[in-house]
Amino acid sequence: MQTSSRPIAELTARGILLGGVITLFFTAANVYLGLKVGLTFATSIPAAVISMAILRLLPGGSILENNIVQTIASAAGTLSAIIFVLPGLVMIGWWQGFPYIQTAMITATGGILGVMFSVPLRRALVVETDLPYPEGVAAAEVLEIGAGSRAGAGEEGGDDESARGLKVLVVNSAASAGFAVATQTKIITDTAATSFRVGSGATSVSSSLSFALLGVGHLVGISVGAAMALGLVIGWFGLTPFLTAANPIPGDIAGWVSTIWKSDVRFFGAGVIGISAVWTLLKIAGPVIGGVRSALAASAKRHAGETLALEEQDLPITWVAGVAVLTLIPIVWLLWDVLAGGALVGSAFALIAGALVFIVVAGMLIAAVTGYMAGLIGASNSPVSGIGILSVLGSALMLVGLFGQHPGANTTQALIAYSLIVTGIVFGVATISNDNLQDLKTGQLVGATPWKQQVALVIGVGFGSLIIPPVLNVLNTGIGFAGAPGAGPNALAAPQAGLISALAKGVLSGDANWTMLFWGAIAGVALIVLDEVLGMLKTLRLPPLGVALGIYLPMAVILPTVIGSVVGWFYDRWARGSANPEVAERMGTLTATGLIVGESLWGVAFAFIVYLSGSDAPMALVGPDFATVALVAGTLAFIALTAYLYRRTMAAVR
Repeated sequence: MQTSSRPIAELTARGILLGGVITLFFTAANVYLGLKVGLTFATSIPAAVISMAILRLLPGGSILENNIVQTIASAAGTLSAIIFVLPGLVMIGWWQGFPYIQTAMITATGGILGVMFSVPLRRALVVETDLPYPEGVAAAEVLEIGAGSRAGAGEEGGDDESARGLKVLVVNSAASAGFAVATQTKIITDTAATSFRVGSGATSVSSSLSFALLGVGHLVGISVGAAMALGLVIGWFGLTPFLTAANPIPGDIAGWVSTIWKSDVRFFGAGVIGISAVWTLLKIAGPVIGGVRSALAASAKRHAGETLALEEQDLPITWVAGVAVLTLIPIVWLLWDVLAGGALVGSAFALIAGALVFIVVAGMLIAAVTGYMAGLIGASNSPVSGIGILSVLGSALMLVGLFGQHPGANTTQALIAYSLIVTGIVFGVATISNDNLQDLKTGQLVGATPWKQQVALVIGVGFGSLIIPPVLNVLNTGIGFAGAPGAGPNALAAPQAGLISALAKGVLSGDANWTMLFWGAIAGVALIVLDEVLGMLKTLRLPPLGVALGIYLPMAVILPTVIGSVVGWFYDRWARGSANPEVAERMGTLTATGLIVGESLWGVAFAFIVYLSGSDAPMALVGPDFATVALVAGTLAFIALTAYLYRRTMAAVR
């Protein structure tokens, strides 16, 4: 960790410029990929790798400057998740395109509030916690290895452990990226799924052959992995067979299962997330209040002329509060812009006041929950779409309280648009808080100055807000969105945006799936009790949010993460019995990090290849008739490569 006695370049002009350039490409790729397949990739680690490659060629580059670059690019790339909400405004016909100022302001205001709300959470959820923060730790390992290789380059032989660690990181990254490239040729497959009957119902089993998810599983640990496995069992082998049996649908089994999972099981999972989030807030309320008090004490010391240690220097809490209040001013303008001259203008004061209260209160609560989830499982796997669902339900319910249901066609459309814009701002808070605390964990591990990193987060939000509107307009004009007026056959699916806009309409019309949300909340209470009992018995804990993720997220995401947690548990058990346990565990972390890095870098490249080609499978060498062979070959290759990489790491430790 760096100290104040050794000043090192950190928040530099070239670092900001480099972060902005990387942001341009990563954000555009994330916007396109998210609209096409409903998934985005984490930009922090790829940004760190690219930053290191460039800054090591320039004089005076440092680990702290690299950290600033990845912080900026990570914040901007994460902000692209706003696409899970805003296209809904085009789908319902409220917007014909994406007006630049309004789109940028929705994105920027939510992002800036997310940064401000997460500042006082740093002490509670980053410094004084044992949350694993898998991606934050992985990014720190990448930066540390890069700094170690640079420092050792001028020494005879360099640092042995650093050199071995760099080799482990590079080899695992190459293997992960290579496997991901091979899957795009379709000679080996990256996803397998099968549906089958269970009594009078049905269910599915699916998994992705993803080294990135395997690495995440290793880093989150066996407790979270077991919790996710329990959620998977509840969702796919309990609820899905039961609900399909109760709701028979003609047609193929896969379509039947998919329909029930999307319309019922996922809402059950959202209910578990909701009640687990409330419990999480109650558990972390004390540390959060302590963090705020600590921030106020640090501010008092600063005013008294005392010099704080670098690692204690957050943005002053008075600045945080001031910026948050000032950010509400453009939000008022945004909300008035929706209401002016329309069916809702007569209720403008009540609507704007209610929305501001909702944004501030829900935003602060959501910042804490998403930050905790990022610490638990990682930013890219944290279900912010579930938070988006709860947010749109909350904002729509607020409007129902004011206008009732079925207020008329014109009024309903205006209310849906208003709900989506409020949700867009809150969703910005959720996505940025989800990412920020992960970045601040990286900063803590490499000795960064918190306030400089927090400023970099705001800069990243600014870059992302400027880039997202034109990218959305290009895609809307050139391709369009499924469900929007005039959308063509090749329109982008934008699945989350379609779901969230449909939910807003469902609440205002009385058609929302409250039954499954209610039963999910009941199940959440039972899971909380189970986890507390396990805690009293001093045995393996099952975090309720981890179980909720297992229910809510697709099995193809959950299963490889669970397998990764088991692989990591076996490796760590071996490491603890080795001659040098600390080195062995660090090498294991670098192995998992490399698996994440390689696939993440390839994700960036592939997003651009898809965009330029206009094809979902631009690299396919074989057709669907080869699927069975590809599945067998891919599974065997994945298992063999996993075994080889971990054995190679174990040999490097010896």
